[in-house]
Amino acid sequence: MDSPSLLSPWTIEPLQVVPTVVAALLYFWRCRTLAAQGRPVPGWRRVAFWAGIGLVVLALNSPIDELGEEHFFFFHMTQHVILGDLAPLCFVLGLTGQVLRPVLRFHVVERLRVLAHPFVALPLWAIDLYVWHVPYLYDAALHHDSIHALEHFCFFTAGCLMWEPVLETLPAPVWFGTGMKFGYIAAVRLLETVLGNVFIWSSTAFYTAYRHPPEWGITPVHDLNLGGVVMMAEGSLVTAVILVWLFFRLAREGELRQRLLEQGFDPRQVRRAVRYGRADELVKPSRT
Repeated sequence: MDSPSLLSPWTIEPLQVVPTVVAALLYFWRCRTLAAQGRPVPGWRRVAFWAGIGLVVLALNSPIDELGEEHFFFFHMTQHVILGDLAPLCFVLGLTGQVLRPVLRFHVVERLRVLAHPFVALPLWAIDLYVWHVPYLYDAALHHDSIHALEHFCFFTAGCLMWEPVLETLPAPVWFGTGMKFGYIAAVRLLETVLGNVFIWSSTAFYTAYRHPPEWGITPVHDLNLGGVVMMAEGSLVTAVILVWLFFRLAREGELRQRLLEQGFDPRQVRRAVRYGRADELVKPSRT
């Protein structure tokens, strides 16, 4: 086994690189088309999407990939939190209904929108997270490129589905407002915390690929513990940012709702307009 190094060459695996390149090209083409039509995608959304592309490339092609596959569980966990949480978050932030419209025209894709329902997305994400960390499947992914690519695809897809109800690229159910999103995020992090603590407090190395003599002075058990720390630290940081954003959004919605009610608008119209960010559409008719 080669000595582990952060200076190892970057790699290219077609099974994992091609989908990234295709997604990047399709997004670039769609943004260019919308800009030509006078409906440009907001700059911050484009920055978020390309940040997601950068994170995917970092996870799959940098030395993180080799270090995670052959040497350290905590590097593999770093790769997984990037692919399963950070990159999907950036991708979903970068999308809009206009960007997705050509894809949504396909009947099959339209029907698959049910997967982004909060009561569907959350269980799918949780099952994906836990099943792929079962030792048999985890080791199989490390020994077979096709299974490894499938594992990464599942992490990324489940991550996108999990974030979609929170960020609402496409509208979520009426009842799933900002207040409900607090509970949803809490459930996500609770499920992640349980698994993270299993790794942190374990005294046994679960995965055969990492049962080797210590490297960098890190034993297999310590390596597993560090993987749990990576999972918990990343999850805590992202959760804190999202909760702060939701708090300010909830406060802003409350002020807007009160102002519209004081202007005499129907409470049911106000509730729906504030819920979906369409207060301007409610106010404009009254000015004509």
